[in-house]
Amino acid sequence: MLQNLITYIGNGTIVTVGVTLVALPMGMVLGLTFGLLYIYGGKWLSRLMTAYSTLMRGVPQIVLLFILYFIIAGSINISPFWAGSIALGVISSAYQMEIFRGALLSVGGGQMMAARAVGLSRWRAIRYIVLPQALRLAIPPWSNEASIVLKDSSLVYALGVPEILRRAQQLSATSQQPFLAFGTAAVIYFILVFTTNRLLDYLEQRTRLPAQL
Repeated sequence: MLQNLITYIGNGTIVTVGVTLVALPMGMVLGLTFGLLYIYGGKWLSRLMTAYSTLMRGVPQIVLLFILYFIIAGSINISPFWAGSIALGVISSAYQMEIFRGALLSVGGGQMMAARAVGLSRWRAIRYIVLPQALRLAIPPWSNEASIVLKDSSLVYALGVPEILRRAQQLSATSQQPFLAFGTAAVIYFILVFTTNRLLDYLEQRTRLPAQL
């Protein structure tokens, strides 16, 4: 019984990882773009990005998930898996925007001035001087967001996507052993989050400057 339970719920791990691998990079690309627009896009774009961040972070994620799901699924004929993953990516972009905004502001303004003084254009200075440093500084808070997105992937359960939580709920209903079913799901989530954190900790150590060791 236990082996069948682990196998059945474990199969949902593939779906959970798939949702995360769609949502997290999508949120990163959008969040980094929005963060750059906030810092370097001028007054009006900065205000627009602030409004976007405030709205997305001020509404419960499950509500945004349903709103975005019906917008995406209604516009494009795609599966609940893809619609839910994209919706989670959009939600994550608001939080990742704040991460990258803080990292960009952490790079001293004098470096931009020095880059411009040696003849680099503004965007080349951002690309070659500011951005590499900001991405390195963003790794610790970004690793926390990666864990959050991984756990928030359980929200697509509400859309009928057969990820870990959905399978645990189904097995709980059929086996009448809710503690065993949801306990197994909790262990799998913990292993996924723990592994993700350790990999990103390793990445942080590998990119740390020698002076910071």
